[in-house]
Amino acid sequence: MECVMTTQRRKTMKFPYGISDFKEIVTQNFFYCDRTHMIPLIENAGKSILFLRPRRFGKSLVLSMLENYYDIAKKDQFEELFGHLKIGKNPTPLHNRYFIFKLDFSCIGAFGSTEELQQFMMDHVNERIKKFSMNYKNWISYPIEINPNNAISSIESMLAAISQSETSIFLLIDEYDNFANELMLNKKQSDDDKEKDQDPYTLFVKKDGPLKTLFKALKAGTNSDGFDKTFITGVAPVVMSDITSGYNIALNKYLDLRFHQLCGFTSDEIKQCLKEIVLECDMPPDMTDKAYQLMKTYYNGYRFCIDSDEYLYNPTLSLYFLQAFNNYCKSPKKMMDENLAVDTQKITYISKLPIGENMILDLGQKKASVDISELKERFGIEDLLLDYSKDRQFIASYLYYVGALTIAGETITGNTALSVPNLLMKSLYIDRIAQMLLPDPYIRDKGKMAAQELYTQGDIQPLCDFVVNHYFKILSNRDYVWANELTVKTAFLTLLYNDNLYIMDSETEIDRRYTDLTMIIRPDKRRFEIFDILIEFKYVSLSEARLTGDEARNMDQTDLDQLPCIKASMNAAIGQANQYAKALNQKYPELRLKSFAVVAVGFDR
Repeated sequence: MECVMTTQRRKTMKFPYGISDFKEIVTQNFFYCDRTHMIPLIENAGKSILFLRPRRFGKSLVLSMLENYYDIAKKDQFEELFGHLKIGKNPTPLHNRYFIFKLDFSCIGAFGSTEELQQFMMDHVNERIKKFSMNYKNWISYPIEINPNNAISSIESMLAAISQSETSIFLLIDEYDNFANELMLNKKQSDDDKEKDQDPYTLFVKKDGPLKTLFKALKAGTNSDGFDKTFITGVAPVVMSDITSGYNIALNKYLDLRFHQLCGFTSDEIKQCLKEIVLECDMPPDMTDKAYQLMKTYYNGYRFCIDSDEYLYNPTLSLYFLQAFNNYCKSPKKMMDENLAVDTQKITYISKLPIGENMILDLGQKKASVDISELKERFGIEDLLLDYSKDRQFIASYLYYVGALTIAGETITGNTALSVPNLLMKSLYIDRIAQMLLPDPYIRDKGKMAAQELYTQGDIQPLCDFVVNHYFKILSNRDYVWANELTVKTAFLTLLYNDNLYIMDSETEIDRRYTDLTMIIRPDKRRFEIFDILIEFKYVSLSEARLTGDEARNMDQTDLDQLPCIKASMNAAIGQANQYAKALNQKYPELRLKSFAVVAVGFDR
């Protein structure tokens, strides 16, 4: 891969954060990682392609690249736009040979009645046809009639007009499922057939709804005299599956190894960019690796093909970091880009499904992963709402498509293992778990204040008291099959999680073994008067302690500590904590480490 830097002077180095206009990026001296060499692959992959990636992963820039490459109206600009890029050295015969008709469904509002939604969509289609007519008025002699009440009629008029010319259309659809996904997030499970058939998502997407009708019209126009080629982007296959026969001609290319690097940055691209920034900022050379390790910890981890060894970086998050690092010669204060915080909606949605809550809780655990028989390429809304499959493959697949899980590899039994991709996404799970278990924000804030006493004063007792008085009351009323030290650790983690100050790691490897929870101060935050934290957890069930819940709650602390099973667990936790603390201090001499051992007795003490 090659990233183009049109200037080496740091004062003019620019990163295209929030910019998806290919022409603007390549002509205005913005940082650009060349993907034009993949145009022949796209061209030869099929007439109609569906390509899925999570939000803000660079899909719109890919469409803009194709738009500028194939647009017949931009033939005179080819050398300016592509001459210095890989495709410019060996362009395909089809460059600048098409009319471009582009729809962007992210522009369509997802509110109102079905009739209002239909009008929003039809207005968007009509406006794009008007723009099409203006762009190609020198090539099309036959008039295009816009029907304000029926955009399908407008499409038919456009196709009739271009059939009189020698040029066909390259159809580009960006975020095909954007507004339909918003409707889907509000769809609830129902056993009432009539109620199921009347919700906005079903009325708009399924049966003969407006979206399905539009795609039928686009499908009908797919031929060499109309829509000769089509490239569709989106996030998940749910909507396309529910359209069913409305558009059953698109080839799925989102799991194809050859398309893996079409969107996203590679490790080498990130390292090279950081190296140049460190050089221009006159920072010590080792800052390149420090900044890279920070980015890798928070942002890396996306793998979209089981056969790929490359993990990809979310480009929007990467540009957010690189822009701050370049402008101020230091890492951004917050690693989370708030423009991506909306992804929490997807995790919240899953947590409200029949088995979704336990799945989200499971994914907040140590070494969180899900093994499924296969990653589903197509599945509809009912598959998701009624996912009682043994391995929860539909819910897990949905979390994969929205970027909340990624491919970790294959199990020894041939299943596909999915895992949380990075620390930033892990924080979204932790936030959701905190909201599920402590829905009152005032109570959550009290817990955060107790956590602050730990890393500023080194006092863990207020946090332990809060967990017992608030979390344990909730957990004791639930039937969690995974009730163990991981459950207790998750409760602490939801309160301690602070990626503004710490690199939060629930599985730090020390001497080939793993600590339960470490909070290592971020390298750029070590100037603050806070402690590095290490905690070892043990869980003793009431049956092991031979106590009832009331007995455990009312027993004197000294007497409780002397029970053999509790004493043994505490000694084991202290021994492990001391051993890990010694190893950590030897490895990282700059640590201000405080280590603790925590033993829970049921969900009572």
